[in-house]
Amino acid sequence: MSQLSQMALELENGSRFEGYSFGYHAPAAGEAVFNTAMNGYPESLTDPSYRGQILIATYPLIGNYGVPADTIIDDLSAFFESEQIHISGLVIADYSFEYSHWNARRSLGEWLQLHKIPAIFGVDTRAITRLIRETGSMKARFVTSEESIEWNDPNQRNLVAEVSTNAPVVYGSGRHRIMLVDTGVKTNILRCLLRRDTTVVRVPWNYDFTGDKFDGLFLTNGPGDPQRCEATISYLQTALSKDIPIFGICLGSQLMALASGAKTFKLKYGHRGHNQPVRLVGTNRCFITSQNHGFAVDASSLSKEWTPLFVNLNDGSCEGIRHMEKPFFSVQFHPEAAGGPADTEFLFDHFIRSITEPDNLPFTNY
Repeated sequence: MSQLSQMALELENGSRFEGYSFGYHAPAAGEAVFNTAMNGYPESLTDPSYRGQILIATYPLIGNYGVPADTIIDDLSAFFESEQIHISGLVIADYSFEYSHWNARRSLGEWLQLHKIPAIFGVDTRAITRLIRETGSMKARFVTSEESIEWNDPNQRNLVAEVSTNAPVVYGSGRHRIMLVDTGVKTNILRCLLRRDTTVVRVPWNYDFTGDKFDGLFLTNGPGDPQRCEATISYLQTALSKDIPIFGICLGSQLMALASGAKTFKLKYGHRGHNQPVRLVGTNRCFITSQNHGFAVDASSLSKEWTPLFVNLNDGSCEGIRHMEKPFFSVQFHPEAAGGPADTEFLFDHFIRSITEPDNLPFTNY
């Protein structure tokens, strides 16, 4: 198929944007979302939290540094956040057919074609972004002159079941045993934990860990509506009745909230990008964070034992919670971000410290 074959993006509100195909030339459907980051597209496309979504990149030039090799180091992908591309499609303004980077092995278009992911360029992505900001996230689809496809809302599926590991996997041989509930874990989360003298036991989203022995429980990021993870929530309720430290990221934060009796809701268009400012509650400390989520915790529904930990300075939404008397805390953003800011990687140290210093409750000094 010619690089300049035409393809269109259609939104459920009737909008249509004509562009040129540079990925796999075939129809696709999903939820339209946008990302404001100017780099890190190999990491974003392999982030399981984007499962089932058509991603609109607002940065005007994508593809200029190509795509790195599929290198595996210590059983982990060196440059990707998982073993596959999870988006349903990609929309960009201008595609760089010529790429240049010391680590590049192929072009973005070649990589997308290899994984059968459609993509278009030559459209006004900022106009699409403004439309989504005004209307909210909506169903979208790629259509060609030859084929169309039915609308598809990925949030109606249990997306976590599609991205979670199928069986337990053990990483590392450190002295702190971490039970990691995989609801769509990013590779760099595993790497951040392993750098801190841990043995990580990665288990499926519906694994019953309540009878296992471990030093800390970790809840990962992931796609879709957290309320579909009923089994995970049930096991978490048991874990919250104990005193073993728990740290949750992104979807993990929402699952912790649900297990505590709080509520979650779908954001109008979500937070996705490397430039989201959050404030540590009770202080004036602000951090720049990387984010990718469409759901959030309703802070007003938290019980008296829980309190918000971080707040988003753009819209005031809850960016994390903590228990007032037990070593349980979570964040909605990504402290392990790669690419993205590393301002909040210290949160992994807080988690390990809650294991090694059980009397030192995280964040009590703020």
